[in-house]
Amino acid sequence: MTNIRTRVRARRPGMVRALREAVDPARLLLVAKTALAVGLAWMIAPHMPGVTDQFPYYAPLGALVSMYPTLMGSVRSGLQTLLGLATGIGLAAVVVLTVGPTWWTIPAVVGIGVLVSGTGWFGMGREYVPMAALFVLIIGGQNADDYSIGYLVQTAVGVVVGLLVNLVIAPAPLTLAAEAKVAAFRTQLSDHLHDIGTAVSESWPPEHEQWADDAASLADTAAELQKALSDADDSRRGNPRAMGRRAETRHLHTELAALDRIAHLIRDISDEIADTIWDRPGALELDAALPEPLSAACHAVAVVIAQEEPLSSADHRARGEAARAIRVLLETVDLRTIDVRRAMGPGVLAAMHLRRILILSGHREVDDED
Repeated sequence: MTNIRTRVRARRPGMVRALREAVDPARLLLVAKTALAVGLAWMIAPHMPGVTDQFPYYAPLGALVSMYPTLMGSVRSGLQTLLGLATGIGLAAVVVLTVGPTWWTIPAVVGIGVLVSGTGWFGMGREYVPMAALFVLIIGGQNADDYSIGYLVQTAVGVVVGLLVNLVIAPAPLTLAAEAKVAAFRTQLSDHLHDIGTAVSESWPPEHEQWADDAASLADTAAELQKALSDADDSRRGNPRAMGRRAETRHLHTELAALDRIAHLIRDISDEIADTIWDRPGALELDAALPEPLSAACHAVAVVIAQEEPLSSADHRARGEAARAIRVLLETVDLRTIDVRRAMGPGVLAAMHLRRILILSGHREVDDED
C-alpha cells in the first residue's frame, strides 16, 4: 500500500502537467477550429460534383487530419496524407486492372503498402498508404474507380477546408510558451545546484538524496525544450501573427544552448559528489575542509543562474559574490592539497565546473577581482 501511494505521489506532477496542457488556451483554440473545420467539410461534401458526392464522410476525415497546432504543420499533414492516399489508391489500381482482388492479392498489396510507407517519404500520411489500398479493394469492390475518386477528392476537400480555417484563425506563435519553459528550466537548474549545496553541508553522509535522483531528469528536460523550440520555430512559418521581432526565437536557442551546457556541468558535479558520498567505484575522498566552501559556492552560483536579467545591478552583485565564493573554494583546495599532499578531486572538479557555469550563465566573463 505504501509503494502504491509513493508511486501516485511521484506521478502526480506529471498528471497535473498533462491536465494543464489539455486545457491550455492554445489547445482549446485548436479544439474549436477542428470542430469548425469538420462541420464545414461535412456541409460542403454533399455538394461536390459527379460521383464524389456519394462519399461525403471522407471530407470530415480530411479536415481532421489537416488540423495541427501550427500552419506549416497543417500543410505538411494535409499534403502528406493526400500523398499517402494517392499512393495507396495507385497500388490498389494495379491490382484492379490486373488480377483483381483475391485472397492473396489483398494481403500482398497491404504488405507492399506497409513496406512503401516505411521509406519516410509520407511522414504523417504513411499509415494511409496500406489503409487506402485496403479500402479500395474491399469497400470499393466493383466500383473501385468511383470509390477511389470520391475517397481522394473528398479527403482533399476536407484538407483544404482545414487549411483555410487554420489560416483565417491563425494560431498564436508558440514563442511565449517556449520562453516560459526555458525560464522554468533555468529555475530548475538553479534549484538543483541549491540542493547540491544543501546536501554537502548536511551531516555526513547527507540524508537528503533527492538531488542525486533528480540529476538524471535534467537531460530529459533539455530534450523536451529542444522539441518545444522546434515547435515554436515551426509555428512562425507562414503565420501572419508572427510578424515582428516579438515572435523570434533566436535568443531562446542561444539561451537553451548555454543552459544545456550548464546542465551537463551540474550533472558532473552531482555525479562526482554522489560517488564520493556513497563510495562508488572511481570515487575520490572529499576532504573535511571542503564541504563548507563548496556549499557556499554552489549556492552563490545557483543565485546567478536564476537571474533573469544578466546585466542588471542585482546580477552584477550576485556574480561578484559567486566569483568570491569560487575563489575561496579554490584557495581551500590549494591549501589542503599542500597540507595533506593529496589531490582534492571533488573540490577541483566542482570549482572548475562552477566557474564555467558562472561564465555560461551570462553574456560576459566576470573577473575574479570584481
